[in-house]
This record gives sequence, structure tokens and C-alpha cells, in this order.
Amino acid sequence: MKKLLIAAMMMAGLAACSQEAKQQTQEAASAVASDANAAASEAKDAADKAVSEAKDAAADAKDAAEKAVSDVKDAAADAKASADKAVSDAKASADKALSNATESTGKAVEEAAKDAKNAAKNALDKAADATHKAADKMKDAANK
Repeated sequence: MKKLLIAAMMMAGLAACSQEAKQQTQEAASAVASDANAAASEAKDAADKAVSEAKDAAADAKDAAEKAVSDVKDAAADAKASADKAVSDAKASADKALSNATESTGKAVEEAAKDAKNAAKNALDKAADATHKAADKMKDAANK
């Protein structure tokens, strides 16, 4: 009977150990699942933040591109206005020189022709300068 009692006590001890081991295993599994859920939540939050930042960056890039297009249009309009003014100035100078040449004779005609030539050259130089400045503005605007 003693042997039977010892065997029964050993079985009860093993059963208790087995139950304690099961409990520890369940607790460990629960902790691992909790950690995995927390990591997944953090990963989702990080992904959401990255998507939001990417959308913000795309919106900023779009705004910058629209501003650059607007700047190029403004520069082109400035260039056209400068070129139109230079042409108008050249025409006015040429008309003035022609009028002076018509009224003058001999040497005066030659001087008026020189004046007209110089005025036209100056006007063309101004037009060229205005065109270069406008081109530089367009380059600057495009590089922004």
C-alpha cells in the first residue's frame, strides 16, 4: 500500500507540474501574441505616416511645378513686352531719322542717315539686351 500511495503522490506531482508548465506556456504564448499585435500596430502606424508624408510631398511638388510654370509665363510675357517696346522704339527712331533725312539735303542727309543707322543699331541692341534678359528670367524661373 505504501508503494501505491507513493505512486499516486508521484502522479499527482507530475500532473501539477504539467498543469504549471501548461500555464507558463499559455502565458508565454499570450505575451508573444501581444508583442506581435503591438509590432503590427506600430508597423501600420508607420506605413500610414509614410503614405501621408508622400502625399504631402507630392502636393508640395505639384505646387512648386505650378509656380514654376506661372513664373515662366510671366517671364515670357515680360520678354514679349520688352521686345515689343524695343521694336516700337526702333520704328520711332527710324521714322524720326527718315523725317530728318527728308528735310535735309547734302551733308545733312548723310548725317541723318548715320543717325538713323545708329538709332536702329541702338534699338536693335536694346531689343537684343531685352531678349537676353527675358531669356535669363525664363531660365531662372524654370530652374526654381
